[in-house]
Amino acid sequence: MPTNSSKGPEPQHFMLPNARELRAQAVHRLQIGLFGLAAMLLLVGLANIIMDRARIADGNVQNGTSASNSVGQISSDPLADLGAVPSPGPSNLGAAGSREQNPAATGR
Repeated sequence: MPTNSSKGPEPQHFMLPNARELRAQAVHRLQIGLFGLAAMLLLVGLANIIMDRARIADGNVQNGTSASNSVGQISSDPLADLGAVPSPGPSNLGAAGSREQNPAATGR
């Protein structure tokens, strides 16, 4: 870039890209797009494999716990034991639900 000591560097003027540069930009955009699609396809495939393995492992665990429950062990929900969430038992749900829906029956 030629410089003039009195004016400083000369400004660069915008030049329209020629056909070769336009084609190179289009090819580059296609490459980026195809790479993105391939990455998403791989990511979805990996997620599917993980979900299948988790489903298989969950099925094996449920089969193992059903055999142990028939022996006499009762499974418990740790959050319900702490009182963080209501217990899933139908007896507790029915009693709590009837009290909340009908406050006149409880004397409030």
